[in-house]
Amino acid sequence: MKVMLLAAGRGERMRPLTDRIPKPLLEVGGKPLIVWHIENLVRAGIHDLVINHAHLGTQIETTLGDGSRFGARILYSDEGTALETAGGIVYALPLLGDEPFAVVNSDIWCDYDFAHLPGHAEALVRNGDTAHLVMVNNPPQHPKGDFGLADGRVIEPATSVLSPQPSVLTFSGIGVYQPALFAHISRGTKAPLAPILLEQIALGKVSGEHHRGLWADVGTPVRLAELDRQVSSQHNAP
Repeated sequence: MKVMLLAAGRGERMRPLTDRIPKPLLEVGGKPLIVWHIENLVRAGIHDLVINHAHLGTQIETTLGDGSRFGARILYSDEGTALETAGGIVYALPLLGDEPFAVVNSDIWCDYDFAHLPGHAEALVRNGDTAHLVMVNNPPQHPKGDFGLADGRVIEPATSVLSPQPSVLTFSGIGVYQPALFAHISRGTKAPLAPILLEQIALGKVSGEHHRGLWADVGTPVRLAELDRQVSSQHNAP
C-alpha cells in the first residue's frame, strides 16, 4: 500500500525554529521527525511513500531524496501554498492511486506498528467503511479529546452516551482512507479534514482503534525539547 506523510504545514507555534527549518526536519533523538516515520514504515514492509510539502519544501526533498537510502520509494507533492490536510491529500491523489492509502502526520512521534496499516486498508474495502482512525489517550494540551470510540467504531462525543462506557480519545494523526472520500473536493483548493471525518462518523462509516503506546504531538518548542530528552534517553540507554 501507499502512505502519505503530511509535511506541508508552516509550524507557526514552532517559530522561530521553523523560520529556517521545516517542522518535519526538526530532530528528536538525533534524527528528523519524518525520518523516524520513514524508517518505521520500511521496517513494517511499506516502501511506497508520498510526501507533500510547501513551506521550505526543497529542504525536505534535498534531505530525503528519492528515499533509496532508507529502502523506500518517495514521491513528492509540491503544493506551493499549503492546502490544509484534506486539500493536500486531494492534490496528491494522482500519486496515491485508486486503492485505500494511509496518511500520517509527520509532526508526531509514536511507536505505533505500521504493519497494521495494510490490514486496515483491506478491511475498508471488505466492510465498506471510508476511513479508519488510530486514536490515542488525550494529551495534557488536549484533555477533551476528539471522538468517541466504542466497539471498534468511531463516534461523535455528543452521541457517545448511546454506547456503553465509550472512551473519548484524541485522533493521533494516523488514518487509512478510501480515495472516494475526497472525490467532492476540487484539486488545488484548501480543505480541512475534520468536517469530512465528522460527516462520515455520523454515517457510521469510520472504524477505529486505541493505540496505548507512546505518542507525542510535537506542537511547541517546549514539547519538542521534552520529547528529545525522552527519546535520547531511551535510545542511549545500555
